[in-house]
Order: sequence, then C-alpha cells, then structure tokens
Amino acid sequence: MTVTMQESRKFQIQEKREYKVIKSNELIQRTRFILTSQEQKIILYLISKIKPEDMELMEQDFQIRDFCDICESEKDSGANYKYIKNSLKNLRDKSIWLKLPNGSETTLSWFSRVTLNENSGTVKIKFDDMMTPHLLHLKEQYTQFSINYVLAMRSLYSPRLYELLKSYENIGSWKFSVEELKSKLYAETYKRYPDFKRKVIDTAVREINSFGDIFVSYQVEKKGNKVTHILFEIRPKTDCLERAYTYANIEDALGKKKTT
Repeated sequence: MTVTMQESRKFQIQEKREYKVIKSNELIQRTRFILTSQEQKIILYLISKIKPEDMELMEQDFQIRDFCDICESEKDSGANYKYIKNSLKNLRDKSIWLKLPNGSETTLSWFSRVTLNENSGTVKIKFDDMMTPHLLHLKEQYTQFSINYVLAMRSLYSPRLYELLKSYENIGSWKFSVEELKSKLYAETYKRYPDFKRKVIDTAVREINSFGDIFVSYQVEKKGNKVTHILFEIRPKTDCLERAYTYANIEDALGKKKTT
C-alpha cells in the first residue's frame, strides 16, 4: 500500500506529539513563573526535542511549520513568524524564580540565545547552561510526560498545574496552602477564593482530567470560614478505555482549534 506525503506528514506529527518532556522535580516544584499557554507549550516542545544521549544542551533547530502543525494552529506564514518571534523574545526576556534549600530564591533564564530566519521559517535556540542539571542526565527525582497531554489545554494555568501534580503522581496526593498554590501558578491577582477556585483550579482540573494522563480531584481545608489548604488526589489513567477516551478528547479539541 502506497503511503501518501500527507499521510507520512501526519504520522511524523503524531510521532512528535509523543516525544517525552523530562524535567527535574526541583525545576517543577520549586519554581514560579508566568508564561502564556502558548509560551509554556513552546518550552515543553523544545524540552521534548532534547536527546537523552546529549552530553550538553545543544543548539536546537525547529521549523515554525512543525510547531504549528503539532499544535494544530493555522495561520498564514507571516503571522506564524511574527507570533513565534514575539513568543520567543518574551521567553528569552523572562526569568524563573527557583527557591533554594536555604529559603532564598535565585533566577534562571530559559534561553541564552534565539535566532530566527524568516526566509526558511527556521528557529535556532540554545537553552541556558544553568538549565543543564534540570534537563539532562536525570537519574532520580524527575518527571516525564508526553507533550501530547498539554497541547489541547487552553488555560494558562492548566499545563503548570498538570506538571506540578504529575510530579507528585507516585505519592498519590499533595497538599498546598492556597497562598502557596497561587504563588506557584502566578495567580495572586485572584484575591477571593471563589474566583481562584472557579477561574483557576476548576478550569485547570477539568482540562487535566479531559486531556492528561492523570485524573485529579481535590478537597479543601478551612480555618473557620476561610479556605486555607487544598488537598489534591492524583491517580494515573491506567484503564484502556479511559486512556482511549482521553486521546479522543485531545484529537477532538485540536481539530476544533484548527478550524477556529
């Protein structure tokens, strides 16, 4: 049976969606940063392209077309270039706060260099060398997941909460104070808990349960009438039908993104 170029391209894109993101738990659990949903997906896509055998963080090439196909984003080529260019500049300019064991915080940068070529639609990026211990040669205390599970998420809080809870999957549960969780998600603007619950937690949990490889539920702890802590229960989706349903949700959501 002859495989058409279109079918071959579709297979390649699907294969890239299964690439693994591997990050140290320290980078996930002890950092706080604010990125748009698309900026988070760019970072995760680039991390997924790191090869396990790499001895150092190498300069990476990627085609803007590839990234847009993987995310099922349809824009004209000029808009693609401008959009990715702005996102990468923002990522180059933004820092991460990493909390150290002594309680102080230090900054890390995502990239040390970004180069774009509009004619070829190619991007070259170099992760900052300070990221090396968090992205390479991880033997323990790390989390991995397929980038596929975050592509359909729309809320900027969903990928971040997903990777946080995914990092505690082996424990099965994790409790955050409300203020701690707001800080990690950069959601301090939500002063009232009902707003934080509705616009951040419930939206993110709904998307994680629809598109992720874990199922999440939560309950709250109160002091008087004030919600002080949130306890998340986390379990992997091991049932075949449950996983098939998740993949169907992802395909359906990405298809809708493509046509909107």
